[in-house]
Amino acid sequence: MRIGELAARAGTTTRALRYYESRGLLPARRGENGHRTYDEGDLKLLRQIRTLQDFGFDLEETRPFVECLRAGHPEGDTCPASLDVYRRKLDELDSLIGELQSIRARIGVRLATAGGEPPLCELGGREL
Repeated sequence: MRIGELAARAGTTTRALRYYESRGLLPARRGENGHRTYDEGDLKLLRQIRTLQDFGFDLEETRPFVECLRAGHPEGDTCPASLDVYRRKLDELDSLIGELQSIRARIGVRLATAGGEPPLCELGGREL
């Protein structure tokens, strides 16, 4: 299939496909006429990339999943390198959740004391 058809089927743009190609995530095959050609395997690669990006993964974090698929595995998350990326992403999310919970608690304290003369409080060693 040609680039426009692949982009339409993957729900992306031809510009994005060219970018993925430049980053080495999408193979750069050309037909005799010089046009890019793709197959169903390429569509699967793109769907993997798009799903991971929807989850908040940056493009480079998708590379192990793409490589896993290219190696012939039925899914991109069955290889050790892909599982490592999942673990790192979960650690990153847990850290962000902790930071957000701390900020939420501090805002809650401010809200509870708003309108009067709030006493100085400390939360996590920091004055409000």
